[in-house]
Amino acid sequence: MTLIDELNQLEREAMAALDGVENLAALAEWKSAFLGKQGAFSRLSRGLGALPAAERPAAGARFNAARAALEQALEQAEARLKDAERQHAFEAEQVDVTLPGRAPSVGRLHPTTQILRTIYSALGEMGFQVWESPEVETDEFNFQLLNMPPDHPARDMWDTFYLETAPGEPTLLLRTHTSPGQIYAMRANAPNPVRAILPGKCYRYEQVTARHEMQFYQVEGIAIGERISFADLKGTLVAFAERLYGKAVRTRFRPSYFPFTEPSVEFDIECFLCSGEGCRVCKHSGWLEILGAGMIHPTVLRNGGYDPEQVSGFAFGMGPERVAMLRYGIDDIRWFFSGDERFLQQF
Repeated sequence: MTLIDELNQLEREAMAALDGVENLAALAEWKSAFLGKQGAFSRLSRGLGALPAAERPAAGARFNAARAALEQALEQAEARLKDAERQHAFEAEQVDVTLPGRAPSVGRLHPTTQILRTIYSALGEMGFQVWESPEVETDEFNFQLLNMPPDHPARDMWDTFYLETAPGEPTLLLRTHTSPGQIYAMRANAPNPVRAILPGKCYRYEQVTARHEMQFYQVEGIAIGERISFADLKGTLVAFAERLYGKAVRTRFRPSYFPFTEPSVEFDIECFLCSGEGCRVCKHSGWLEILGAGMIHPTVLRNGGYDPEQVSGFAFGMGPERVAMLRYGIDDIRWFFSGDERFLQQF
């Protein structure tokens, strides 16, 4: 068998093999086997050098023609297979317009955001406006202007995160409560009456438990004007609880101590989780404290720009997460900052 006969046979084999190729991966293998650098065509063409000089031109032309025919067949097969794959993809991705539509997956408001908006609405109906105050505070605003001078024992009530500051600069800290916002609201309105709520994050170096977090929200509220009494405070808080939990909610006031109010009380709601029977969230007391309150101390009024001889006022501060726990029956405050989708999807 001559070299040209071998070439004709190889060409027939290559064309027959190409007809059986069904995908682009198999086509790549075919190209490597027949037209690659180490393929059958290249190996056979090495025999051209052994032919007599007179036969080489005709044999070389035949080899070129055969290679051109195979390359043209390769291009046609590649175009055919690409069209077939494209058509298959179109069919696989085809939309059945007769199927019912799918509801889009949308984000949700965090339960803390939801309860904050509920609090804003309930207190807004009573004339309270929302104010903002900074999370990074000075020692002066966080403690001193609230009737807690340096070394005052009441400071031990708050485990504080202090920030590094340059020598001679004011002491900075992450606010331990939203109460410093009282001073901002007072100084912006004095000597006129004011009703304001100041929501925001607070930070305390506390052990994390089912009832306490190191980072949490608070909503501070103040009302200042002539002849404001403790009865006004009680009426406001009871009305607020009824707006959140219904007219049948049971509440109670307990004497307490805060350096910036006098007298001071804590406001409790009957524990909805155990209906007053006692559980780990309410420390088996049947009641859960949701806020502290009292009549604003004269020193604080004076620091805010008011004359305590002419006006009086009350203040209260609540934890929205604690309010939400009662409202939705949540038994652990740590869920709010867990990021667990199973928890968040319920809201």
